[in-house]
Amino acid sequence: MGGDDAPGPVIEGAVAAARNLKRCEVVLVGPEPTIRESLACFPDAPDVTVVHAPDVIGMHDHATDTIRSRPDASINVGLRLVKSGDAHAFVTAGNTGATMAAALLTLGRVRGISRPALAIVYSTPTGKRKLLLDVGANADCRPLHLIQFAHMGSAFMRGRFSLPQPSVGLLSIGEEDSKGNAVTVEVNQALRAGQLNFAGNVEGNDILRDTVDVTVCDGFAGNILLKTVEGVAESLFAEIRKAATAKPWNRIAGLMLKPELRRVRDRLDYSEHGGAQLLGVEGIAIISHGRSNARAIFSAVRAARDAHESGALELIREVGATMPARKLDRTEE
Repeated sequence: MGGDDAPGPVIEGAVAAARNLKRCEVVLVGPEPTIRESLACFPDAPDVTVVHAPDVIGMHDHATDTIRSRPDASINVGLRLVKSGDAHAFVTAGNTGATMAAALLTLGRVRGISRPALAIVYSTPTGKRKLLLDVGANADCRPLHLIQFAHMGSAFMRGRFSLPQPSVGLLSIGEEDSKGNAVTVEVNQALRAGQLNFAGNVEGNDILRDTVDVTVCDGFAGNILLKTVEGVAESLFAEIRKAATAKPWNRIAGLMLKPELRRVRDRLDYSEHGGAQLLGVEGIAIISHGRSNARAIFSAVRAARDAHESGALELIREVGATMPARKLDRTEE
């Protein structure tokens, strides 16, 4: 029940998912009176299960302390449903830090994976699906973490989109193998020597091109990159709308171009992709934008269903099993 404008868009998107998505049963978790009141606005809504969780963690609440001290919060209750097998996936537009902390505490890491990563599926203007990770879970990364992100991202794309050998790129400040900081150079060398289909370094301007299938970076750079792309896309289409209505002949041209512009806009619109999946935990957890509208919630539920059906989690488990055993340091406990 989290999100900047919850519960309205959350309920609307969930109802749309329950109504329109095949092989998908929706369970709403949160304060039951609030949920029932919102559901009353949709008299033709299909039956959805409501699980009462009296507490809701706010967007500005401290993540770890809040999760441990508030077991009846909707994030905790929802993830326990996944842990127990009563749900196959968890979707939230709530507090990102709290969700990641709860997922680690409740679901646990995939064996062999040091740190989970937030991965976002997006489309390029040509319509091809790509993966970017990490987009915010880990601001500081060691070489091992980025190497594991590359393997998890490749496994995800193999399972989710049936790509036999997804190409993997490492985000850096130049295409040459020697470009980047010490961590990037070390990761580049390790991936060059490994078994992945590693394409080398990629730059920020490659993200919306069809350069690679998976782009790997730390969560600091990834989050900035993601927000920049979203902001540029929103600003660009706002200017196009303004120009298309500025003069009478512009309106005529705008009407002619409207179908193609809508197609491109939808490919770049965050609400069409739903949210980021936390890869590396023992379950499916999708974290959407706090400002998610109903369309974004619908897309997030669809992404959760597709992730469950794809078998990508099992492939990530196989990746974890190939990682060398090592003792976790204190930052990873």
